[in-house]
Amino acid sequence: MTQHPIRAAFAALLAAGALAAQDRPGVLKIRTQELANGMKVVIVEDHSRPVINLQVWYHVGSKDERAGRTGFAHLFEHMMFRGSKNVGPEEHMRYVREAGGMVNAYTHFDHTVYWESIPSNYLERMIWLEADRMESLVINEENFKKEREVVKEERRLRVENPPYGLISDDLFPQVYRQYPYKHNPIGSMADLNQATPADVQEFFNIYYVPDNATLVLVGDLDPNEGLGWARKHFGRLPRGNKPVPRVTATEPPQTEFREFTKSYNNVPLPGVISAYHLPPASHTDSYALELAASVLSSGQSSRLYRRLVYDEQSAVQAAGQTLLLEGPSIFFGVAIANQGKEIKEVSSSMQVVLEGMRTEQVSEEELTKAKNQAAARFIVGNQSMQQKADLLGLMAVQRGDPALYNTELARYQKVTAGDVQRVAQKYLVPTNETRMWIYPEKGKK
Repeated sequence: MTQHPIRAAFAALLAAGALAAQDRPGVLKIRTQELANGMKVVIVEDHSRPVINLQVWYHVGSKDERAGRTGFAHLFEHMMFRGSKNVGPEEHMRYVREAGGMVNAYTHFDHTVYWESIPSNYLERMIWLEADRMESLVINEENFKKEREVVKEERRLRVENPPYGLISDDLFPQVYRQYPYKHNPIGSMADLNQATPADVQEFFNIYYVPDNATLVLVGDLDPNEGLGWARKHFGRLPRGNKPVPRVTATEPPQTEFREFTKSYNNVPLPGVISAYHLPPASHTDSYALELAASVLSSGQSSRLYRRLVYDEQSAVQAAGQTLLLEGPSIFFGVAIANQGKEIKEVSSSMQVVLEGMRTEQVSEEELTKAKNQAAARFIVGNQSMQQKADLLGLMAVQRGDPALYNTELARYQKVTAGDVQRVAQKYLVPTNETRMWIYPEKGKK
């Protein structure tokens, strides 16, 4: 979904001042309602084109899976298209596409999302389709085994076969000692092989209930009509039998440097990852941390890329990313050594860059660029109904208030160079680092 080339283009325009008149997007008129069964509804009316983006967010992700049963949230992303009481296998997708729409889903650590972009005159049909599978998903041996094999093949293609694809399987358990972000949302082969239809049915009964769901509608609709259809089709469904369980674990503060080494047979060059614990996405420091990450790693003029790849030519890749989550989050600094270069020296250079963030404030030029990039992402998202719905759903489910959409950009713009230095000094420190050394297996190239 991320449209990096477009974002880059908008960032360039912002830097040149070409979008100065548009750097304050219009405030969305957001209508919210909670149905009698606990389901939340978020609606934004937008008649700029005859299209609606519909999303159903379930507040369940890989962190909600229990040990030995990983990958269930993602498996459900696939099972939800295998038919329900009134809809046959794959018919949900067919109905959307025959209407001229698009349909897909994705699984995250914290949530699972199903979405359709459709012509506006098909809205009630799509609300009915989503309500039908919430009420009566078909979970049987045939559907379960078929989709389990699809998920296993997806894991091979996305995780096991690509170079460096297995890193997250090994890194997350070292970073998280208690909190259940320890495992990849796609799950493990062992857990998928051990799963049964009864396990899946239990997971569905607990989490796929109205009081754990949020319906987001953005586009060419009458809000009263959309809310009426939500009440008609979703409102008749009963709440779950008991309160939805929430994660109660906490991640203890990291107080000393950690490091470990892994070798892989499909890794061509040595690499290093420095991972740092961050607060949850709802924390006020998240805005300064995202701008710090942008200064460090966004684009070829960023500090990590400029020093390691351009100036020293010690790395073929140097980047970073904040993974902002509902629970304890992470910043990653990543570098892949250039041919013939020593990865320990590459890591030392990375640490010099991070030390510079702690000891000196970022320049006004760097801060402006980072803010422009944040504004560009927001403005581009504001042009797309789907991306509006994405952010509204995230604010509603992860942060508890979709109205935060209207204040998000201002929060980035208030960040100062002092704020960026402060969060670097607080979080990007050696005692909070888990370092992973990555090597090709001996005898492998």
